Amino acid sequence: MRFVTYDRDGSPQPAVLRGAELVDLDVPRIIDLIRLGDDGLRHAAAALDRPANAVLDDVHLLSPIPLPERFVLATGWNYLEHFTEGIGKRNDTVVELPEYPSFFAKADTTVIGPRDPLPYDAALTEQLDGEGEIAVVIGTGGRNIPVDQVPRHLFGYTLANDVTARDIQRRHGGQWLKGKSVDGTCPLGPVLVTPDELDPEVPLDLTYSVNGEVMQDATTDLMIFSIAELVSSLSEAMTLQPGDILLTGTPAGAGYARNPPRFLAPGDEVVVASSALGELRNRVVEQSLTTYTPHAVESAAEV
Repeated sequence: MRFVTYDRDGSPQPAVLRGAELVDLDVPRIIDLIRLGDDGLRHAAAALDRPANAVLDDVHLLSPIPLPERFVLATGWNYLEHFTEGIGKRNDTVVELPEYPSFFAKADTTVIGPRDPLPYDAALTEQLDGEGEIAVVIGTGGRNIPVDQVPRHLFGYTLANDVTARDIQRRHGGQWLKGKSVDGTCPLGPVLVTPDELDPEVPLDLTYSVNGEVMQDATTDLMIFSIAELVSSLSEAMTLQPGDILLTGTPAGAGYARNPPRFLAPGDEVVVASSALGELRNRVVEQSLTTYTPHAVESAAEV
């Protein structure tokens, strides 16, 4: 099945797709459906027999999981050519292929949906860089998950753009959290596709383009660590929860590694695409990210 979340009268509405039609689900969020396990999937399958509530062309899609309950988990250097293209940016240091995956996190406030504006503030960064990725969403939680058991723990697949402020990344010692956690820098979507919709023997294709120019083009069989190996490794002594999102790495072609570097600017349209998972399209828009923005404190009655 294919799931989406769309904006219905200002509130997120989960739905299951039937072709181009959307059938609303009787749960507040897709993560609530995920927590129901097989019962949730049966609920969604039964919903397909009901009349449609909307059609894709008439709605504004949100991220399938608009606000994750935990930080977005992510993987670094998981495509061979991307790993090697970065060597020149590490003072030409000879680095052997990793024995274990590299993981990091993006803040939950980075997540935006398809066609949402991708914020750009020159006072904050002038080196905004996109990275197309396949993302997986955990269905059944677990710890120390064996590689051969990973498929039963996956709820679905979607697309992600791991947008990074490279200058912020370097300013903070090269670590990934700060430079990859600017608000609004993790477009996610457009659909969440369950594994039964995909042929496990066929690698997923993945492209990332800027203004129609393809910057990245790869398939998942070029990964250093498979998706199953990533999930298994990440779960070692660390419990994964239903609804956790894991970005699985980006191919070669990132803007920072090009000569000269190619960074994003206001007006650029960025598209992450896969024949099995659709298109994740966003436009870079000027937006202040450097003004003091206090948030209201909940009262005791609201908590």
